[in-house]
Amino acid sequence: MTIGKSHASLLALMPKPDCSRSVLIVSILSILYGFSGGLLGQDISDSVEHRYADSDGVSIHYAKAGHGPMAVFIHGFPDYWYSWRHQMSALAAEYTVIAIDTRGYNLSDKPQGVENYAMELLVGDVAAVIANEGQESAIIVGHDWGGAIAWSFAAAKPEMTDQLIIVNLPHLKGLVRELAKLGQQHQNSQYARNFQQPDSHQYISVDTLASSRAQGDTALQEKYLEAFQRSSTESMMNYYKANYPREPYTSGSFVELDKIKMPVLQFHGLNDRALLPGALNDTWEELEKNWTLVTVPGAGHWVHVEKPEFVNEMILAWLRLQ
Repeated sequence: MTIGKSHASLLALMPKPDCSRSVLIVSILSILYGFSGGLLGQDISDSVEHRYADSDGVSIHYAKAGHGPMAVFIHGFPDYWYSWRHQMSALAAEYTVIAIDTRGYNLSDKPQGVENYAMELLVGDVAAVIANEGQESAIIVGHDWGGAIAWSFAAAKPEMTDQLIIVNLPHLKGLVRELAKLGQQHQNSQYARNFQQPDSHQYISVDTLASSRAQGDTALQEKYLEAFQRSSTESMMNYYKANYPREPYTSGSFVELDKIKMPVLQFHGLNDRALLPGALNDTWEELEKNWTLVTVPGAGHWVHVEKPEFVNEMILAWLRLQ
């Protein structure tokens, strides 16, 4: 799970603002994450209800479908609620499925200032959505930054978390541990340190982000482009500035977590080059209930999009066992 010297040198660059930067950004993101648009299958867009929750004055948009116990899906970077289309389609017959646009993305508000993207506020956004639906708790599902929010939500609000499902985001303490070794994970996380730079949003093109997520699927690219044009690249970078661990990796929201008190299902695509599997080690030390880890060879960072049928079947089977 390493990248070559030429790739590593790409990650260390912060390009000057010219026409070549879009190509470099796509290259970096493709190297890191192995972007894939996946199979569209049945499009859930026409079946969802669009709703908004107020989170201390910040409007959080979410898409809702189905009936039954509630599952809340939280996307990562760069994405929006539609990332969970396959899972929403598969679970809607048995569950009320809700996919959030996290603050800064698509139809949710985009407050200015790094301080408005602190983890406790992101956790509060999820709580606001659950409360807006008149519920006391939900199944919490997260990928990438959504996974970081999900781990943090479950730790801070166990009474609101029925079960926890994580897609390609090791437990936050495991990630910090690996970063602190200053080894391969630290090297592969250079992109995150680049994103923490004050002007990093100037080097992010929504066109190239949409193209990377679609991987040649014209219809999907149009959807992502529309969503990213409504989004804020500065907000996207603020997640990293406010929360991503910094040296010497001894403090911050990623290390200040209580133990997880509910059952956990975790997926990890082993081709993920941004989040290496070494951070999965010793996760059980942070959990009080059962932990089901599903590693997926041949899949990368977006395993829920790359292998949707497999992921959906595992989620449904696991939930029926709880």
